[in-house]
Amino acid sequence: MTFSMGGCPKKDAGNMDDSEKQQTASDEPNGSVQSEVRSEDSGKAEGAGESVKYEKATFAAGCFWGVEASFRAVEGVVLTTVGYTGGRRATRPLGPLAEGRASPTYQQVCTGKTGHAEAVEVIYDPNKVSFEDLLAVFWKIHDPTILNRQGPDVGTQYRSAIFHHTPEQQALAKASVEKLEKDRVFKRPIVTQIVPAAPFYKAEEYHQRYLEKQGKNTCSSTVH
Repeated sequence: MTFSMGGCPKKDAGNMDDSEKQQTASDEPNGSVQSEVRSEDSGKAEGAGESVKYEKATFAAGCFWGVEASFRAVEGVVLTTVGYTGGRRATRPLGPLAEGRASPTYQQVCTGKTGHAEAVEVIYDPNKVSFEDLLAVFWKIHDPTILNRQGPDVGTQYRSAIFHHTPEQQALAKASVEKLEKDRVFKRPIVTQIVPAAPFYKAEEYHQRYLEKQGKNTCSSTVH
């Protein structure tokens, strides 16, 4: 099996301004969201501007640059946001405050001390794409048998994880793992975390749609 890796060297972003203001993209516990599509994404959704019940899914599969690009290519996905989730709440501000809560910065997440994972929040139209379809993409774009590493990126922030927003998502994710293990799709056991969705902090603006801004569709790293 060939994997399109989520891992991307970050050195190309060294000249970016990490002080760009962050904000929380979402902190809702469930997977249903009202239509809030940014102008640059409005063309991906029919009836943009109308009240549409979209669903939300959150995945971590290595560097969020490549993960976001993969999900943006899926028909039915209307919005993606890269950010940090699954970490510990800070006792003091880690970075710019968002809605009165501490928001971690990229540099702080990279230390591994905050416990956050690089993740992608996906807003999708369930009439066009199902959560199972998104899971299928998730399993294809990274190696879920490697603990805390994808491609050249190493650390807990690059762990494989599914952050479920509803009991149904949790059940579907677990069933998906069981089927993959039963069918022995991978040579090693799957180490992907299946955990409840946690506060999601939007990453600095230069990380959003990074590969698209660089004129690329995927990260260059692959593994066979």
